[in-house]
Amino acid sequence: MRAAVADTGPLRYLVLIGAIEVLPRLFERVFIPEIVHAELRHAHAPATVRHWAEAVPSWLTVVPTPTVQDADLGLLDAGERAAVALATEIRADFVLIDERAGVGVARARGLRVTGTLGLLDRAARRGLTDLPSAFAALKATNFHVRQELLDALLARHPREDGQHE
Repeated sequence: MRAAVADTGPLRYLVLIGAIEVLPRLFERVFIPEIVHAELRHAHAPATVRHWAEAVPSWLTVVPTPTVQDADLGLLDAGERAAVALATEIRADFVLIDERAGVGVARARGLRVTGTLGLLDRAARRGLTDLPSAFAALKATNFHVRQELLDALLARHPREDGQHE
């Protein structure tokens, strides 16, 4: 079974750009800790994200936030901390996280990590999304990324006319 545990960031941005439905096509099971669910429903979250989180889809499982005793995880925010702890606990195939500190801690624990860009890249390779359109939508949000990284990812994907971007 291909299972993933998600932090708030990737879910938030996939919802905002209308690409959230790639997750159940990429993973058999997606889990989030209750704290991540609460962050998605927070009053400061975009209305689209709050609305989506009020009625989570059947492919998403909200689980109790794990108790964390590890000092390394104490450096992370609550959602990241819980996502990494849960991914470790259930031996998830992937942890979905964008923030550098969280990525570093997760990798140090031997977890496979991907974030919003990696998810969109995987989805595009499977023909589930149009990468240039997804990146354009992502740039319209407050997602921070260097243009060079987007260009490098786009260069790996052929256009419909058989050429690379």
